[in-house]
Amino acid sequence: MNIPTLSELSAEGKKPEVLFWVGCAGSFDERAKKITKSFIKILHKAGVSFAVLGSEESCTGDPAKRAGNEFLFQMQAMTNIEVMNAYQVRRIVTTCPHCFNTLKNEYPSLGGQFEVMHHTTFINTLIKEKRFTISGSVYKGKRITYHDPCYLGRANQVYQAPRELIKKLDAELVEMKNCKSKGLCCGAGGAQMFKEPEKGNKDINIKRTEQAMETQPEIIAAACPFCNTMMSDGVKNKEQENKIHVQDIAELISKAEDL
Repeated sequence: MNIPTLSELSAEGKKPEVLFWVGCAGSFDERAKKITKSFIKILHKAGVSFAVLGSEESCTGDPAKRAGNEFLFQMQAMTNIEVMNAYQVRRIVTTCPHCFNTLKNEYPSLGGQFEVMHHTTFINTLIKEKRFTISGSVYKGKRITYHDPCYLGRANQVYQAPRELIKKLDAELVEMKNCKSKGLCCGAGGAQMFKEPEKGNKDINIKRTEQAMETQPEIIAAACPFCNTMMSDGVKNKEQENKIHVQDIAELISKAEDL
């Protein structure tokens, strides 16, 4: 795939429209890489001039901060801010709500003033601007339920963009009983992704998967690589992976256009 880095474009005296912040999951997790590729296909289709930092991109520091290591977070954040300020980065788009929240809300106080967008908002804007079109025929009539990521929904009030995209697919959007501002965490936030859960009656991702399954969906739509993993694990736990597919919004849009 043709993915330019900021250093390459800078050497040519060019500036991209946006910086695509890939994130640790999107870079290294095998499942999340598919989301990254789908989003890049959309960027190409829409003719968006973009670049990535490549090896110059480091973790935003979200897991360190959530786990209580403020010192490590600030070290990671300052490194990233110095790199992006050196390239005069202004606009950032990311497929990870954790990166989105950290870059948008926690970097400004450390000197990182950027316009940060989540990929669902960005894709929705591209379609509204008629930079590319999609056909919903692949999903026509399919039941899709959408899981609100905590850092996208309740933390940043991004509820409509992902839902508008699902509706553009001519699919039937069926809501879980806990959705939007009353959404239920998948269990991966707050650095919980990287540790075993405390003992209890039921893992939170199983409870959330059960809520999704109550809507009798064919697809559980996610907008976060961590949510994708947790919901996929929940579906496997219920031995329903052959009936219910967990897909990122970018993957749905990419497939709708067969990009």
